[in-house]
Amino acid sequence: MRGQDELSFERYAAGAGRRLYRTAYLLCGDRHRAEDLAQTTLAKLFAHWRRASRMDHLDAYARTVLTRTFLGEQRRRAVARRLGVLAAAPPEAAPGQDSDLRVTLLLALAELPARARAMVVLRYWEDLSVETVAELLGCSTGTVKSQCSRALARLREQLGEPHPYASA
Repeated sequence: MRGQDELSFERYAAGAGRRLYRTAYLLCGDRHRAEDLAQTTLAKLFAHWRRASRMDHLDAYARTVLTRTFLGEQRRRAVARRLGVLAAAPPEAAPGQDSDLRVTLLLALAELPARARAMVVLRYWEDLSVETVAELLGCSTGTVKSQCSRALARLREQLGEPHPYASA
């Protein structure tokens, strides 16, 4: 990579690194894995920087790389768990002075299947449209809608929040 390309990547990485980490943390619930996911995403971007830097929506591309990296890692971990190679680790509570609600929400998010968690994070935390999430994850808009609806219902149930349409 030439000097100008390296400089433009360094500028992008400095600005996007925190956003990528935040999204990764919401996806996996573990700060160390989130750091690894964000670094892996930046490494993949660096490897293809000439092509990636010419994209109209570089942040969207980076989110796609991050999400697909997370889902791929989840699949590998599930296989390793089935083979008895990897023990299931409980999600780590966020460091610092977090409120009980934040910790509870992060633990509830961690209980969702990886793909549903990715959809909820992208749709509601990253505020992406249904169509964009569907494109990022390679599925239909109907799948995103139904999976998000089910995931939100499950989160409400775990958090003890009544369903908005339930009769009192």
